[in-house]
Amino acid sequence: MTTFSRSPARLKGLAALVIGGLALSACATTPMGGSAVGPAVFNADDFAWSTRAGQASIEGRVAFAQDGRVFQCAGNVGLIPDTRYTRARIDRLYGAADRAAVPAAVVRARSAGEQGADYRSYERAEPCADGGFRFSGLPDGSWFLIAPVKAGDSVMVLMRRVQTRGGRAVNVTLGG
Repeated sequence: MTTFSRSPARLKGLAALVIGGLALSACATTPMGGSAVGPAVFNADDFAWSTRAGQASIEGRVAFAQDGRVFQCAGNVGLIPDTRYTRARIDRLYGAADRAAVPAAVVRARSAGEQGADYRSYERAEPCADGGFRFSGLPDGSWFLIAPVKAGDSVMVLMRRVQTRGGRAVNVTLGG
């Protein structure tokens, strides 16, 4: 049987270690870009750019296969503006902020915190017909594409970050 010392010096050392760990976990780090990392709060002003009309478009298709199964679109493709708030949500839900393919059940099981009151009003959706989709009239900026795909009983969600620039069309293959 192992016994642990409960001397005042040992307890004091453990208390200092616990307090130090709690203090460090409360600190926000500053990445090279200069902004503090922390809980992202919904701010409608951060989304304002995405409501403007633009000349850019995103033309895409779904080409995803896994374990020998070919997945097809399972509904609409969503387009979400890339803001500090949405990037934090995407990272929590998909485990990445650039691209991912995650089982839908895993995405649903992950908590991304409370949605902002007007968050949904900034999302766009287009049908995925014959594996293709198109968003037009977009302003220049960074966006997240979200597409549910299905093969038999398996449902996955594909996510990819896309940048529109110079009012041009961007061609994207999700899953490719």
